Amino acid sequence: MILRGAFTGLISGILMGVFIKALEVLSGKKIYVLLLNVDFIPGFKNADLSELTEFSLHLIVAVLIGIMFAFIVEHFQLFDKKRQYLVAIGITFPTILLYFPLTILAIKETPAPTDAIAILLWSIGHLAFAVFLPIFYKKKQKG
Repeated sequence: MILRGAFTGLISGILMGVFIKALEVLSGKKIYVLLLNVDFIPGFKNADLSELTEFSLHLIVAVLIGIMFAFIVEHFQLFDKKRQYLVAIGITFPTILLYFPLTILAIKETPAPTDAIAILLWSIGHLAFAVFLPIFYKKKQKG
């Protein structure tokens, strides 16, 4: 279960990151910068992290969410995709709300907390992550 969840979160997190980067390039809204930003965390304020390092930190969170998704699906035996999508949306929704504290706490330039277009794009990117989770989750084969 842990490996299935980790794989699911990893693939979903990679696709979400690429999608959010594309949305940033197309819109000019710094939502990918916001996704990777850790400059407000003590110890990271003055760190000069590469994009790959910051993306890896994002993937750690995605893997943890993937494991949580797999645990809920398997513990409650929610093997039909409709229920899996509901679980995925339920556990991903709080990450959408993180937009507000992350924009407020960020030291580097990120979108404003009131930027409706950035909020919409951030939400779409995170909902895509929720959609990816059930797509890439494969239940354990019997036997």
